[in-house]
Amino acid sequence: MGVAGEEDASLWVRGMFGKIAGQYDLLNRLLSFNLDKRWRARMVERVARVLANPAVVNGGAAVVNGSASDAGSPPARRVLDLCCGTGDVLLALEARTASTQDASRAHVLGSDFCHPMLVEARRKIANRRLRSPLFESDALALPLANDSLDLITIAFGFRNLANYRHGLKEFARVLKPGGVLAILEFSQPTNPAFAALYGFFSARVLPWVGGMISGSREAYSYLPDSIRKFPGAEDLAAQLRTAGFTAVEFERMTFGAVALHVARKHG
Repeated sequence: MGVAGEEDASLWVRGMFGKIAGQYDLLNRLLSFNLDKRWRARMVERVARVLANPAVVNGGAAVVNGSASDAGSPPARRVLDLCCGTGDVLLALEARTASTQDASRAHVLGSDFCHPMLVEARRKIANRRLRSPLFESDALALPLANDSLDLITIAFGFRNLANYRHGLKEFARVLKPGGVLAILEFSQPTNPAFAALYGFFSARVLPWVGGMISGSREAYSYLPDSIRKFPGAEDLAAQLRTAGFTAVEFERMTFGAVALHVARKHG
């Protein structure tokens, strides 16, 4: 309420997530009844082929803040977990690549525009003795070269972008031809009975519990409101095609409360 324009909306969302970063993981588990782990695991499973096979897409070099990493033979895959939050998907992607020690091992990066979230992610990465590079950036203006990534994953972050069309255009810019985009996001339940229960939980229970634990009721009032305004699975698939992505697929989970979209950049 009271926010006007994309820039103001972006600043509000950044500040809101900054306030709840310390309780974000706890509330994700609690409010999803621990299902969020299963949803994220499914996304990693769907993109595992890109991580395991350097021939899936062409090689190249990713550039972050002006530094380039050399392309090898076979080329290492360049993977970005965007809107990485506290790093759950990033860590899962790293775990998938852990058994590969040669030059073809995927390089996994993490990015978020909320600094407190990156602080939490860095702590988790350090606890596991990993060295996954993190960088702070706006998903609508990534500091990456054109055609530099093999895979982008984004879990429960796309909904928070100030401009979906611009975001898809930016993802297409940094993906290599044939590169894969995976978006895991909340959606609209397809089962009427579950939809009614889900609506009650989102409107009544979620803001109360989330606000009590995090200290920010507005953050957990924003969540159900943003879900209601977010395009349904079919509409998001259509937007992906309009943005130039091909082989667009989506699968619903938990009676349609969540949808996983996987698409490929044309080329």
